[in-house]
Amino acid sequence: MKKQMLLSAIALAISVQVGAAVPEKADVKPQAQQSQAAVWASHVLSRFHYKATPLDDAMSEKIFDRYFKSLDSEKLFFVQSDIDQYSPVRTRLDDAIMGENLTVPFGIYNLYQQRFNERMAYARELLKGKFDFTADESYQIDREKAEWPKNDAEVKDLWRKRVKNDWLRLKLAGKEDKAIRETLEKRYDNYVSRSRKLNNEDVFQIFMNAYAMSIEPHTNYLGPRAADNFDIAMRLSLEGIGAQLQQRDDYTVIREVVPGSPAALSGKLKVGDRIVGVAQGESGPFQDVVGWRIDDVVQLIRGAKDSVVRLQILPAEAGPDGKLAQLSLVRKKISMEEQSAKKTIMEVRDGAVKRRIGVIALPTFYQDFEARRRGDKDFKSATRDVERLLGELKREKVDNVLIDLRNNGGGSLHEAVELTGLFIDKGPVVQQRNAQNKVEVESDTRAGLAWDGPVGVLINRSSASASEIFAAALQDYGRGLVIGEPSFGKGTVQTLWNLDRYAQGDKAPRFGELKMTIAQFFRINGGTTQLRGVVPDISLPSMSDPDNFGESSYDNALPWTSIKPAVYIPAGDLKEIVPLLDKKHEARVAKDKDFQYLAEDIALVKKLRKDNTISLNETARRKERDQQEARAKLREQRLVNAAPSPDDPVLLPDPKEALNKAISAKPANAKASRQVAAVKGALRTDDGLQADERALSAELDAEKAAKAAKDVLLNEAVHILADEVGLLKTDTRLASRVLPYAADVGK
Repeated sequence: MKKQMLLSAIALAISVQVGAAVPEKADVKPQAQQSQAAVWASHVLSRFHYKATPLDDAMSEKIFDRYFKSLDSEKLFFVQSDIDQYSPVRTRLDDAIMGENLTVPFGIYNLYQQRFNERMAYARELLKGKFDFTADESYQIDREKAEWPKNDAEVKDLWRKRVKNDWLRLKLAGKEDKAIRETLEKRYDNYVSRSRKLNNEDVFQIFMNAYAMSIEPHTNYLGPRAADNFDIAMRLSLEGIGAQLQQRDDYTVIREVVPGSPAALSGKLKVGDRIVGVAQGESGPFQDVVGWRIDDVVQLIRGAKDSVVRLQILPAEAGPDGKLAQLSLVRKKISMEEQSAKKTIMEVRDGAVKRRIGVIALPTFYQDFEARRRGDKDFKSATRDVERLLGELKREKVDNVLIDLRNNGGGSLHEAVELTGLFIDKGPVVQQRNAQNKVEVESDTRAGLAWDGPVGVLINRSSASASEIFAAALQDYGRGLVIGEPSFGKGTVQTLWNLDRYAQGDKAPRFGELKMTIAQFFRINGGTTQLRGVVPDISLPSMSDPDNFGESSYDNALPWTSIKPAVYIPAGDLKEIVPLLDKKHEARVAKDKDFQYLAEDIALVKKLRKDNTISLNETARRKERDQQEARAKLREQRLVNAAPSPDDPVLLPDPKEALNKAISAKPANAKASRQVAAVKGALRTDDGLQADERALSAELDAEKAAKAAKDVLLNEAVHILADEVGLLKTDTRLASRVLPYAADVGK
């Protein structure tokens, strides 16, 4: 009781010190259900987490520091005195949670909002003056590890340099002063507009994540809306109209229309159209959604299958006062196919023969848990999709298969185990140890293999969790060749804990969910993927910085450790063939100009990251820009003049699309033209604009060009697998040792 009284007194004192709220926006205040949700979350986290940690004064200090960092990670808004004035509550946030009094964390946010508005006002004021671009000064790019600014003068100088850099970027892109001023005024106004749309649910989620992530990096609080979005991401489907939306200024804009969806079949929605009103049913009133947060607009448009939603549309080509169109759409189940597994076949010349390599790109380990629970035979599943694709690749007689898990952050553990089962004939896949030190083994229990030939796995630093389980299992079994860079290093198991179970009554508000770490993964060889990740058999270049990205970048990550290996029988032994493949790989990339360009890019990125500063001198920056443009032109010219290399992997057309491709065949130089366009897109000179400041068509064209760009790392991985096929087919004894049960190896 004394602690609670002291907390309330401190909160009152601080609210007086901070002063009145910014006139444009009232203070954000906690709701009663949020205070209740915080208490229940603390009970769960302190009892059932893998690293159960009491909510005490020590935890309060961690929450305090992480909360300020979450609000102002670049240390551009708060000054040291702001932190100091809240120091009396550094060890009292535990009392705030347990006492259901969130006045202090919300007070900290309101101070942040005040400082944010002050900095934006100062930035706009700076636009009225002029900058000296002859001065020899620089701007710090990443301030995450910097100290808090000591005072108002220091933070103003930081913002002077930030605005100066924004201006210089646009100046170097050829814009005149008037256009620069208009662009930046609009940009800073948009910052303020977006900030004002944050509500108490957003603030509560930020604060609760500061608590959850102070225990361990992969524990999170999901508010009611965030929990719904997480569920949609896992099942790769939702009920709606099938349009991808984007916020641009005050409008919700159609960014993409999903083929076959109600939006597409209507023929009345196109990219660039702006949604200005939404109505429910055949006769419900329209709600004006101009200026709304995009997630609020999405919430209105989503709805039950077969229900009606009506939209008011301002056409893409119309001005702000243009004539509105109306359309009525019946919501349907929309499959998010862009996140589903997809296959391609790449052909590589190996001497006088050609090797066909099947590539399966898997962006995430998805599963529709609810549909599976209901017994739906056609539930969405990563494993089921990959198994189907493997069957197609078998019929198309590929020689090797590459599973591309780059940027796959994980997903369902069950899918990782079942996917591994497509390549092994029963056996353990991964071990789990819970908080009570009980070890359980997750195994593939299904007899037979979907693919018994050689296989490779392509990973990068963004391959995490379930991706690491799959890659590690194939590596430990000697079943597959792992290629790429060391993976993320996330070796922990999370479960969703629904806090709504503690709500009282049928009309009780939703409390949200916890995504909570409950166990740790261990490989079947006894080691863990935690912290160190999966180390590839053959390494490819990496732009990643382990100090800033990956498990090793977290200050409270669980340590690497090991347990007793599981009992398993290796399916092969790739140790003998890896040095042979690595030697061929090194010889090939030494002569590959694209690989040399990639090495240059990586060296440049690492230098910029290390320097962590950028010059604000126009002459120095213009020199850098000229060098970049010359480099881009050199690459572009090389593509125009160079004859197609017979060694480059060739992407074969999908048989289902072959007829359409033949009908719409383009000139022989179309490939070179696409590559030139891709290089222009990938090496586009900095135009000083942010994504939402460019025309939507330009943004989409840039994305398309990036996708069309030559994938140097994928091509090399395909070459490595083609080399593997060549070695196995020409040396039957080697094949029998490397992959003894692979049916077609050596034939």
